Amino acid sequence: MELRAGQVAVVTGAASGIGLAMARRFAAEGLRVVLADVEAAALEKAAGELREEGAQVLARIADVSERDSVTALADAAYDAFGAVHVLCNNAGVGSGAEGRMWEHEVNDWKWAFAVNVWGVFHGIQAFVPRMIAGGEPGHIVNTSSGDGGIAPLPTASVYAVTKSAVVTMTESLYAHLKAEGVRVGASVLFPGPHMLRTGLWESHRNRPERYAKERPRRTPYRSLGQWESAMKAAGHEIEFTPVESVAAEVVDGIRAGRFWMLPASEHSDRQIRARSTSMLDRADPSYLESFILD
Repeated sequence: MELRAGQVAVVTGAASGIGLAMARRFAAEGLRVVLADVEAAALEKAAGELREEGAQVLARIADVSERDSVTALADAAYDAFGAVHVLCNNAGVGSGAEGRMWEHEVNDWKWAFAVNVWGVFHGIQAFVPRMIAGGEPGHIVNTSSGDGGIAPLPTASVYAVTKSAVVTMTESLYAHLKAEGVRVGASVLFPGPHMLRTGLWESHRNRPERYAKERPRRTPYRSLGQWESAMKAAGHEIEFTPVESVAAEVVDGIRAGRFWMLPASEHSDRQIRARSTSMLDRADPSYLESFILD
């Protein structure tokens, strides 16, 4: 798909991190951008910054876990701009689950699925029919993760399961779009290849009451800075991928019509090969052994 000035991009989870980087990059390409997020203050700040940079911006509060909220977002985008050409279903949360899977609270799973899985599906249902009906070239980008999308990190199993679901949903969406012969494509995004400085670590700040934890956490939530400090104290230096690089991967991938927005990484390639080999050999998932807890 050719990206041209005047087209419209919608990004969820756009008030910070990867979402804001994508919105900023689309604006730099001359696209009009629709920013959606649940954090009102952060959203308005992001929109203000983009407007100061000359972008044409519509900012909308949207809770992607609620179908009506995403439908209202689509209505607002089409009312304002008359079309949508790029949709980035990017909003996501970490679940805050602790311990073994059988010890997890049900609400940890419900919240993570509501945002990370249902949020993507709501975006597809609210926007894709209108994008197809518009008859113009379009593209949907769904944000997954190497954690789950490639192989699960068992210590973050809830998040991994949701991001695995995003891959399968996007594969299915791609097949359905191809079967219809429409001018709309689909891609799955794996941000990276290294760690990213995003607000995912503080997802609990936006956790709604309906998905509240039923009991206090055994350990306090840890910020990215605290985790990084602990890793350094243990002698591990962590590499970070700038969110701007992820946004560039998205723009390049849309232009190339690339389904797998998966940056080159020896680590990812090893995981992919190990998992594929395990399946083909009908062998135990030995690629998880380094993550298995005592």
